[in-house]
Amino acid sequence: MSAEATALRLGTTVARAAAQAWLGGRRREQERRLGMAELIRLRVPGMRLQRSVERQFEEIADAVFDRLAPFLEREFRGLEENGRQAVLDGVCDTFARADLSDEAVLAADANPAEVVRRITGAVRAPVGLSEAESRLYEVLFAECCEYYVRIVRGLPVFEERALTELLARTTSLGAEIARVLERLPDRSLFAPEGTDQDGEFRRRYLELVSTSLDEVELFRRTSDRAMAQARLSVAYVSLRATVDDGNRRRTGERVLPLLRPDMSDWEEAAGEGAGRRVESALQGSRRILLRGEAGSGKTTLLRWLAVTAARGAFSGRLAGWNGLTPIFVKLREYSGRPLPSPAEMPDSVAGLITGVMPRAWVERQLAHGTVLMLIDGVDELLDGERRSVREWLRKLLTAYPDVRAVVTSRPAAAGADWLRREKFTALQLDRMTPPDLAAFVRQWHLAVRELGDALPCQVEELPRYEQSLLSSLKDRPHLQSLAGTPLLASMICAMHLTRGSQLPRDRMELYRSALHTLVHDRDADRNVPSAVDSRLSLGDKLVLLRDLAWRLSDNNRSEISLEQAGTYVGRKLAGMRHVEQQDSVLVVERLRGRSGVLRSPAEGRLDFVHRTFQEYLAAEEATEEDRIGNLVGRAHLDIWRETIVMAAGHANRPQREELLGGILDRAREEPRHARRLRLLAAACQETLPEVSGELAERLDTAVDKLLPAQRPTDPQTLAAVGTSLLRKLPKSLGELTEKAAGQTVRTVALIGGEEALSLLAGYAADPRATVITALVESWAYFDADGYADQVLAGLPLQNRMVALTHPGQWNAATRLRSINSLKIDYPLQDFAALSELPALKDLVVGGRVDTTDLTALRAHPGLRFLSLRGDGPLKQLEALGELQQLSYLSLWLADGADLRELSLAPSVSMLSLVRLDASTRLHGLAHCPGLRDLDLWAFRSCLPLGVGVVGSLPLLAHLSLDRIDLAAWMRTAEFPPPALTRLELQHCDLPEEPGALEFPGVEVTFRKQRTAPPSPRRTRP
Repeated sequence: MSAEATALRLGTTVARAAAQAWLGGRRREQERRLGMAELIRLRVPGMRLQRSVERQFEEIADAVFDRLAPFLEREFRGLEENGRQAVLDGVCDTFARADLSDEAVLAADANPAEVVRRITGAVRAPVGLSEAESRLYEVLFAECCEYYVRIVRGLPVFEERALTELLARTTSLGAEIARVLERLPDRSLFAPEGTDQDGEFRRRYLELVSTSLDEVELFRRTSDRAMAQARLSVAYVSLRATVDDGNRRRTGERVLPLLRPDMSDWEEAAGEGAGRRVESALQGSRRILLRGEAGSGKTTLLRWLAVTAARGAFSGRLAGWNGLTPIFVKLREYSGRPLPSPAEMPDSVAGLITGVMPRAWVERQLAHGTVLMLIDGVDELLDGERRSVREWLRKLLTAYPDVRAVVTSRPAAAGADWLRREKFTALQLDRMTPPDLAAFVRQWHLAVRELGDALPCQVEELPRYEQSLLSSLKDRPHLQSLAGTPLLASMICAMHLTRGSQLPRDRMELYRSALHTLVHDRDADRNVPSAVDSRLSLGDKLVLLRDLAWRLSDNNRSEISLEQAGTYVGRKLAGMRHVEQQDSVLVVERLRGRSGVLRSPAEGRLDFVHRTFQEYLAAEEATEEDRIGNLVGRAHLDIWRETIVMAAGHANRPQREELLGGILDRAREEPRHARRLRLLAAACQETLPEVSGELAERLDTAVDKLLPAQRPTDPQTLAAVGTSLLRKLPKSLGELTEKAAGQTVRTVALIGGEEALSLLAGYAADPRATVITALVESWAYFDADGYADQVLAGLPLQNRMVALTHPGQWNAATRLRSINSLKIDYPLQDFAALSELPALKDLVVGGRVDTTDLTALRAHPGLRFLSLRGDGPLKQLEALGELQQLSYLSLWLADGADLRELSLAPSVSMLSLVRLDASTRLHGLAHCPGLRDLDLWAFRSCLPLGVGVVGSLPLLAHLSLDRIDLAAWMRTAEFPPPALTRLELQHCDLPEEPGALEFPGVEVTFRKQRTAPPSPRRTRP
């Protein structure tokens, strides 16, 4: 019997017992022997109500199934079939004979453990079970009793007369019970229980961990600043982590404005990403030091690990952690007092029950090596206290070397080598990639549903909010760049929700909110000791940070030494007369450790965690200190662009007039920089609150001089101006040259948004080839379905290559019946899906395919051009021979590819085979009589098997070889082919004999180094 079948029978047994207890009542004891369906028909009037009650208890049975199925899947592995059946029958029989009445449950104080003890004392256990079977019987029966008691306690009082109203209030009863059961900890045969008291306490402890840590703050209500909490287990999103060597400098400074990426960036690419999933990274070591900047998700990850361990719900690479007992230690609770002894460690989470903890319980768990130590917040302690943490850890792990441990800290408080002597592996949490961010937004809105009436909108509206926010993130690159950590992404989600799906028009308010959250509010809310110890207010910190940001920008630098930073801070503090005298070096250390916006990219160095924060703060300092002339003088430098755009938002009205007027004056007087300066002035419109009429006129004139786009670089520079530019672009392209029209389409696509999509839909009526090509290429920047319906559906797509850059475009492509030339630029998971497409003439599969069953090509008998790139074997090669109109074929081959069954129609004149090796079998080329052009490419020098058949191809005129052992070929087979006129060689092993490569009528050339496989050579029909 399978684990699923067993779980289903037990779920039904528990749900039936609960239904009998609920519907049977005290007066009708004999009815308790009835089945669930019969009892419902007897006690519930009317078919509709009967069906409703039965559905509720079926959902309860499903909830029990969901809990038991993975448990049984694990525990059944060591039992024979007859043993499994005996255990199942024993549990069901005991349940049937047990007294599960209300009186019996109440007599046991509704304590599941006491219910089990009373039943096992009154009902004889099944006989004939082996030791392993008996143990499983005991655990499984206890588990079912636990579920039964929880279910009965969650059921409302049954009243026949009020049944209609009762069911109306409990339509989600099954879901509520499922939620109760989901929070229960895992029970395992292999979980260390020790004495009876140890096992019972462990169960209570795990239940408390599972409940108390399974919450996360999603947003604050604006009225009372109260926290809106939801379940962490629902909101959790897997992050990425990389091995941390302590040197994580920026890869390069941004000198060009952020541009909107295409939608392929938002698709999860298999095997790609900034780093490994954190669960995979954790699995590789027993001791982890997890470092991450403010808001990167360190504490949330530890809480999730604790909850998941308590429930035994790990899967995948961390499945081996099931059965561990999590101990979560919040270090900030021990500021100013000794770090906890083993007996005190559970106090952070389970202080309410540690008074009844069996003596030395924690020590026994540690000694067995089944503890998952989760130690949070080294950075939240004062500097002097952090050293004691390391010593405390060293002693703990020396005494209990088999314990798993995860320790978290911001990088400033603990270097990558801080616990190296203790054999900890350092990991760094990465910023969220676009697919991570999309997953975060979806999970955030799923979790927030549980708040119900506490939401600022109707629950039914949440899907619209989610889609609206995702669209904003995709269309606004600055927004996406800011939302790189869970904290800031959550802030943006909350702002979007509480403002009725409206984010601020410009980014100034977003940056301001992010800075306030990181620099002060978050630490103040949590009473972090290392932050409370600082005597600086939010305003004081921002003054110091602004000064540092300006000094970095003023010197065109992104980082400085800690010593120099201390000097700058000391000078600034000297002028802040309301602040008590403080050591500037200590202040810098505290800002680096707790401000959330500074970090050390290398030992002794300091920079801002995000370039945007440096630019925002430098811009504010420039306006505070009235350095407008300085900004005007640097306006032609790309590195100052974002600082000047945000200075326009910080400035008062006279400063704005001076700033923009000065930039436009320079544009008039300096032709060399005129275009760049006008672009900058136009971009400043994003952050301007308002300008005078005269300046507005000058700005309009400047924008007019930038249009229309002409050069290939124009779309990127013009798109950086933002959505305000769309109002200046034509509704129709008719008056523009074909070149300008195509660049205008690309400009609109890079700007993005609904207004841009409407413009492009209007441009679809333009019949010029350049415009159509630009419109097809712009598909990558918009929602796939919306763009296909509004723009592509009206275009003549025949004989025009359409590229799919991400899987989200697939369904739309199958609806565009005019497509007959297609390029797939992402990994195609299901090659058979090609049969869903309209009949194609040209197909390029550029993304990797694991296994290629070529039978799907039979849906496209008119193919003329075919290029396939894959890592797996090619199956059903005979399908290629059925393509009677095919003229060009390119195949990437797997190791040891067998082409003996290859046979091509006489129409195939060009063939390219890539990634050959010494075991590749080319014998099938003898069945390709029409070949005139052949390209053989290997990654390492080799001579494929059967290559000699090439010499007999009657029409072959052009042969191109790369890394082929031509010397061995000429020794073993006929060469050259009889009709050959051109031979191209690269990195080939050549014969040493003089004149060996002199063939009558054959031009031999040696190609320069080629770094990529041959691209398709073809003449379009």
